[in-house]
This record gives sequence, C-alpha cells and structure tokens, in this order.
Amino acid sequence: MMITQLLPRAVMKQKQQGFALLETLIAIVVLMIGLLAVLATFALAIGNTQSVHLDAIARQKAAEAMESIFTARHSGSRTFDQLQNVGSGTGIFTPGFTPLTEPGADGLVGTGDDDPPATVTVPGSNGTNSPSVTISLANFTRQIQISSIANNPNVRQITVTVKYPVPQGWYRTYQVQALISSFR
Repeated sequence: MMITQLLPRAVMKQKQQGFALLETLIAIVVLMIGLLAVLATFALAIGNTQSVHLDAIARQKAAEAMESIFTARHSGSRTFDQLQNVGSGTGIFTPGFTPLTEPGADGLVGTGDDDPPATVTVPGSNGTNSPSVTISLANFTRQIQISSIANNPNVRQITVTVKYPVPQGWYRTYQVQALISSFR
C-alpha cells in the first residue's frame, strides 16, 4: 500500500519541473508580435524621412502663393475686388485644385496666365559635392480659395492648399490660411 501512495506524488513532482513546449511557443509568439510592432514603427519613420523634402517644397509653394497675393494687393497691381476666385465678382483666381505652376505675366500663381508646371532643384545627397537633383512638381496640385467673411465686406479669408503624393502611395496636404483686408 505504501508504494502506491508514493508513486503519484513522485510523478506529480516531475510534471511541475521546467517549462512545457507549449508555454515556450506562446512566449515566442508574444515576443515576435512585439518585435514586429517595433519594426513597423521603424519602417514608418524611415518612410516619413524620405518625404521630408516634399513637405518642405509644399510648404514653400503655399507660402509663395500667399505672399504673391499680398504683394499684388499692397503694390496696387490688383484691386481688392479682383482678389477673389473666378465666378465671384471680377475674381482672377482659378477655383479648385489645379497643377502647381509658375506665375505668369501677372506675377500671380493660380490665375489664367500661369506658366507650365514648376520644377525645383535641390542639392545632391551629401549637400555639397554631389550633383544637384531636379524634382518635377507635375504631381503637385494647388488650390487658392478666397471666401468672404460674414458681415464684413472689407475682409476675405485666403486658404492655399497644396496636395502632393508621397512615396508611401497616398497624398498629403499642406494648408496656409490668412485674412486680407481692402485697406492698404
């Protein structure tokens, strides 16, 4: 009798020693999921750094458009009534998204006399000795939207939006907003 009572306890002690194969596999799967999440984060970060130059170009082109509108107003080359989208009074700015172009004879972007799509030349990979790189802006689009402010006919809101593709396969937008008044 005594032998049968000791045998189950000895067997129970052997089953409790170490890790089971199933426990080890579960731990490996949990670690792999964590590592894949970290790798995905690194991939996203690398993708974002590859499009930084496009972000800078979009920001610069939106600011240039806004500055040209203010310059036209303050220099007197355009009246306040002309600083509207086509279809609103005597507006000169093309509504909706249009290709990113160079300013035409009037010096303003987003009007009917614009020149063909722009290009930008940037320094090469090391910034000094490597050859410069020319980037076509044919895939960039820009919208200049000028809207009246309610109850104030002397103030308008200008919104310049630049939309551009990034290497990851989707589009980004950069937007600048300002108010302009009829007073110089």
